[in-house]
Amino acid sequence: MHNDRPTLVLLHGWGMNNGVWDALPASISERFHLHPIELPGHGNAPFQSHWRDLPDWADAVLAQAPEQAIWLGWSLGALVALQAALHTRTPGRPIGPGQQAPAQEVSSRRRAPSRIRALILVTANPRFVQAADWRAAMPATTFDGFHAALRDEPAATLARFLSLQVRGSEDARETLRRLRAGLAERPQPQPEALLAGLDLLREEDLRARLADIQQPALWLFGERDTLVPASVAERIELLMPQAQCQTIPGAAHAPLLSHGDEAANRITAFLAETLP
Repeated sequence: MHNDRPTLVLLHGWGMNNGVWDALPASISERFHLHPIELPGHGNAPFQSHWRDLPDWADAVLAQAPEQAIWLGWSLGALVALQAALHTRTPGRPIGPGQQAPAQEVSSRRRAPSRIRALILVTANPRFVQAADWRAAMPATTFDGFHAALRDEPAATLARFLSLQVRGSEDARETLRRLRAGLAERPQPQPEALLAGLDLLREEDLRARLADIQQPALWLFGERDTLVPASVAERIELLMPQAQCQTIPGAAHAPLLSHGDEAANRITAFLAETLP
């Protein structure tokens, strides 16, 4: 706690870095002590080639997280936050070729659920790519095309992704400007990390595990989001009935930036209701 403000871990999305939080409204930094953590290979964060699955990424983030905090994850960052709220490792599981996690680290990681007071999941999806029983997601063909474009034209693909995040928002041009300005202050993500992150978005499916998460959870969706349909909320209410789902009118994939004060008010009201 810092001056009676709860600590809020911030996990950005794919291709982003901690510069995106420069555009947060003052209402959020006034209510919380912010603890931003960059995803592996993004911004100044290191990346190791064997970090290929979601527990690997959750481990990397947990190593930088405080012992007690509320966690806010945006898009891919929300997947990592969900994984951190589950047991991310079992004793003796390899963490790299020929490596074992030290016993103390394994113990710390297995205590991850107790380190997370609550979850705020912003424009997230437990399965980002469509399946026969999960249509509220990106079509696989669209995602595969995006993956191929990243290999051929990484800079152009990242620029396109930024535009997709604000498409449909009431304040798309200004939100895009703030996104670009923040990201330009830090190093570009490492290509290998970008590809690994896309693989996580394409392959991970946490639907069956949502019911195992015990922390209070708030899912925030954007009414006009073209990447994560707001209709995901209907599925979350069935898979995770203890969670709250709310949709912000007029917002796209970046409601914290385009509708920051409203998002902050909803987060604050949720935490006042659910945390002692």
